[in-house]
Amino acid sequence: MVYAVHLVNLGGENVSSTYRRSALVAGVFFLAAAFPAMVALAMYQPVLHDQGYVVSRSAADWQVLLGALCEVIVVISVIGTAVTLFPVVRRQNEGAAIGYVAGRTVEGMLIAVGILSLISIVTLRQSYAGDVAATEAVARALVAIHDWTFLFGPNLALGVNTSLLAYLMYRSGLVPRIIPILGFIGGPLIFLSGTAELFGLYSQTSVWGALTALPVFSWEMSLAVWMIVKGFKPSPVLAGAGAMRAAVA
Repeated sequence: MVYAVHLVNLGGENVSSTYRRSALVAGVFFLAAAFPAMVALAMYQPVLHDQGYVVSRSAADWQVLLGALCEVIVVISVIGTAVTLFPVVRRQNEGAAIGYVAGRTVEGMLIAVGILSLISIVTLRQSYAGDVAATEAVARALVAIHDWTFLFGPNLALGVNTSLLAYLMYRSGLVPRIIPILGFIGGPLIFLSGTAELFGLYSQTSVWGALTALPVFSWEMSLAVWMIVKGFKPSPVLAGAGAMRAAVA
């Protein structure tokens, strides 16, 4: 009996510290998913845009491999955000929370396929046997795979995932409502932009592509900074978690 009362008294404090830690880790994951991705894109420029890269004797393979390493961090962080937030947001809507974990996993795996396609070009260059036309054709195919995974992962899948998490955050009240509203704008917009790119209305690296990515970037950065600095707001979701632990004790 004394032990049960002790757990009840400490339950609120334990829940508070647990969810504060979850908010901090999730915020760091969001930042780690964004900025290494930018570094990776810069590192990939030679292999993405130089058709002769694969047959060049002076190609900077280290640059492509560094970009790949940065994107490995992105993959870990993309999936990490969902895994970290799942125990919190599942109390609002478990189905949507599971969908978010699944969606972020798909997004991460698509990015991983893109990584493999580009480092395969490095291997192809290092084993170049003198057939320029065939080697360049294979390299172009591998770049095309990367470009399609970039479209379906950080555009289409990201749009769905953003909308799911924005819904969960809005309904739960864990962060100020203005932040998920940015997600409600950014998620559908990046999905529609990816659809436009899919049908060739403009390229992924065009001005329109960059502009339509701004709202979702603002959503992720504002959410990340809030979770790191402030944590989660007092919410019925967290109150319910504390009550549940106390009742079990």
